[in-house]
Amino acid sequence: MILDIARLSLFPALMAFAAASDLLTMTISNRVSLALVAGFLVVALAGGMGLSDMLLHAGAGAAVLTVAFACFAMGWVGGGDAKIAAAAAIWFGFADLMNYLVYASLFGGALTLLLLQFRQWPLPYALASQTWLLRLHAKESGIPYGIALALGALAIYPETEWVRAIDLAHFAAR
Repeated sequence: MILDIARLSLFPALMAFAAASDLLTMTISNRVSLALVAGFLVVALAGGMGLSDMLLHAGAGAAVLTVAFACFAMGWVGGGDAKIAAAAAIWFGFADLMNYLVYASLFGGALTLLLLQFRQWPLPYALASQTWLLRLHAKESGIPYGIALALGALAIYPETEWVRAIDLAHFAAR
């Protein structure tokens, strides 16, 4: 039961926190990425995932980290975005990685277009005192891509093996 609760809540909660953090501060703490990796290890070990499967999941994370840090080096994404994408990829492994990347890209494109449009209009006076909103509205600011990464992750997470392994009948009986 505790394992099922962890499968249902840990990854979604950490991804939602990463998105909120990126929205409000334009940063994602390394602690969130580390918590995702540690959470994966705990849930994978508790769920009986074999070493070879765990290594494949780690390989997916390493592949995403490599590409994401190349994008970071070119100034295309933030460092926190690169790390959170890699940490999420560890959870998805190669089986769900492409779906995650496609969804995150689609949400990222939509987010970028929305923010570019939002930045064309002046902020209403009543909202001009909100520091996070001023930062988000500034044309020289980047895009808080952690939001798109989290939305992509949360969109496909219900279809992953993590959720399919949950004994829903056990929850229904209570």
